[in-house]
Amino acid sequence: MTILAILLAGFGMLSYLWWRFESHFAAAATITIALDLTKTIGFFVISGVEFNLTAVAALLALIGYSVNDKVVVFDRIRENLRLRPHQPMLQLLNDSIGSTLTRTLFTSVTTLLALLPMAIAGGSAVSSFAIPMLFGVVVGTASSIFIASPILYHFAQQRERKGLPQLRPSDDEIRKELELMP
Repeated sequence: MTILAILLAGFGMLSYLWWRFESHFAAAATITIALDLTKTIGFFVISGVEFNLTAVAALLALIGYSVNDKVVVFDRIRENLRLRPHQPMLQLLNDSIGSTLTRTLFTSVTTLLALLPMAIAGGSAVSSFAIPMLFGVVVGTASSIFIASPILYHFAQQRERKGLPQLRPSDDEIRKELELMP
């Protein structure tokens, strides 16, 4: 039942990504979130932290945290793609990560500061949540900065070689095209 809960919650969040973003953005986020999750599960194995219902809550919270982190970075990338469509993709990715870096780091640090007392003084009841979350927040933040965008860059290069656009047309672009039609 526990695995089913994780799979359903994960499927729901990943469905949101595929609905919200273009396929290459969603694929990059999905791969990175799967990486975050597998690293955290590996952390359970290596550290010997008990895997119970509280640990499942930690994994679900980590999925949500990672999705949010990727959405913030990818939203900025998409916004910059609309503003500067002819800028080289590598430069655009660097600019986008740079502009969200402070927000990403502040969010991570405040989350870590909230989790640290729980991990230190929370006892065994809370440790199977707080300790994996400490690890997961660090891994999730690092993957948002260092892993998700290079994967997106790889997919963007593939789309460019195929002659596909990086973004779907916005509602305003579609409206303008419709107005120009006879």
